[in-house]
Amino acid sequence: MFLRCYNKIMTPQTFIFFGPSGSGKGTQAKLLIDYLQKNDPGRKVLYLETGERHREFSKTDSLTARKTKEIIDAGGLMPEFIPVWLWTQFFVDNIKTGEEHIILDGISRRPHEALIIDSALQFYERKKPIVLSINVSPEWATDRLEERGRVDDKAAEIKRRMEWYEKNVLPALNHFKNNPYYKFIEINGEQTIEEVHKEILEKIGITP
Repeated sequence: MFLRCYNKIMTPQTFIFFGPSGSGKGTQAKLLIDYLQKNDPGRKVLYLETGERHREFSKTDSLTARKTKEIIDAGGLMPEFIPVWLWTQFFVDNIKTGEEHIILDGISRRPHEALIIDSALQFYERKKPIVLSINVSPEWATDRLEERGRVDDKAAEIKRRMEWYEKNVLPALNHFKNNPYYKFIEINGEQTIEEVHKEILEKIGITP
């Protein structure tokens, strides 16, 4: 529950977004960032989107970066140590006081990675992290991705990503769902962007 004073959020919050490609979780994460910055302007908001962080790293000049780019270009499976290192480095470099809001998008995409996230959040004494699972059907997500029209949103690639999510990410998500350390919230993603944002604010304890 948020502690509020003069419409400002008074305690640091941790949000972890889950949802398949096409669920709009990236959009919703950014809307939540905007809300927090507007209503709690004195507190920094840290945002980590692991896919983008992988892509940024792959542009640097090292053997690890080059091999990372090869995996990204081939649509392959990244070895676990790469994403864990990337978000761990982000935490070490950016969590300065422990009073920051933290929003994580695309983190812990395999079950055993969830245990590492647990250890990190408990190390930083993050109180009751909120996991937001944006639920959409494969048909809904596919339609949204096809409407987006990106080069990597071809039918075969969309199908591969959906299968990957069901096989690997859903078991990781169940770890958070069944762990009392977290507040687990399910969101109906098959609404307008504005309606989804409103539902998120209501369910995390803010009246928009």
